[in-house]
Amino acid sequence: MERCLVDANVSKDGLDFNLMKDYMILNGTQRIAVAVLCTLLGLLSALENLAVLYLILSSHQLRRKPSYLFIGSLAGADLLASVVFAFNFINFHVFHGVDSNAVFLLKIGSVTMTFTASVGSLLLTAIDRYLCLHHPPAYKALLTHRRALMTLGIMWVLSALVSYLPFMGWTCCPSPCSELFPLIPNNYLLGWLLFISSLLSGIIYTYGHVLWKAHQHVASLAEHQGRQVPGMARMRLDVRLARTLGVVLTVLLICWFPVLSLMVYSLATKLSNQVKEVFAFCSMLCLVNSMVNPVIYALRSGEIRSSAHHCLARWKKYLQGLGPEGKEEAPRFSVTETEADVKITQWSDSRGLHSSGYR
Repeated sequence: MERCLVDANVSKDGLDFNLMKDYMILNGTQRIAVAVLCTLLGLLSALENLAVLYLILSSHQLRRKPSYLFIGSLAGADLLASVVFAFNFINFHVFHGVDSNAVFLLKIGSVTMTFTASVGSLLLTAIDRYLCLHHPPAYKALLTHRRALMTLGIMWVLSALVSYLPFMGWTCCPSPCSELFPLIPNNYLLGWLLFISSLLSGIIYTYGHVLWKAHQHVASLAEHQGRQVPGMARMRLDVRLARTLGVVLTVLLICWFPVLSLMVYSLATKLSNQVKEVFAFCSMLCLVNSMVNPVIYALRSGEIRSSAHHCLARWKKYLQGLGPEGKEEAPRFSVTETEADVKITQWSDSRGLHSSGYR
């Protein structure tokens, strides 16, 4: 945008509404559609990611594993993104809410940070799976619980630092303002695009190696079909994981490519209102990505599903204990079996049940 928002920068009460109308371009029908879609997608995404966080945090075994720390970080970032993005997007485009400079930049920085942290968590998850598949003997030594926490801390701090630079003073004027974001200069938008593109490239590159290895395993399995060779089970596991990763990359590209492409396009030319309208709806694809991530990364995990079954069983016993029938049966269920208790019971009974195939 050639015009510099000087009046907006010096205003104490809030951003100039007349200047902000260049960004509030949705008509009545589009505003209703945005309100409905953002509300539904935001609620569904928040509930999904909240459930994943609860299942991970409520299980001591999952909390100790680096893989699930990264998935928990992804769920936390997507949970925040769902709430922060949906609220601010509806407030701006539907209700035309105008805040002071500091509040507006804080809001847009928070939205940027949550999505940046989400992509950063995806990259750490990709690296974790790469190490697990390519260096299985040394995996536990390479990626300890402490190193995983330190890596997550660095990633979140870096995401916050990059995202809040406009709030800390890097705004437009005298630099040209972005065609898509008020008060955001084009040179900052270019820098953020390079940063987020490097993260996405790292994800694609890392998963590409995993997919190539799986392709080699498919060829090896075809050659040894019908015969048992060392590492056959591991190859089958890699192939199943590769199918999941194929879905991951497809969803990632579908959700992020349109919005990033329009951001790049906005740096080169002045945008019409029609293009800005397309960008507004494409922005909600990032919300879709936050909604789909729990299904791809968490709910397909057998360990998280097992944690969900344990939680449902505990809640069922708790609810049964509140009723008159549950009170009578309470003594029989006074001691709750933990996961470790189940394993010990299975080990002690394995001799008598081995012949029936019990494990």
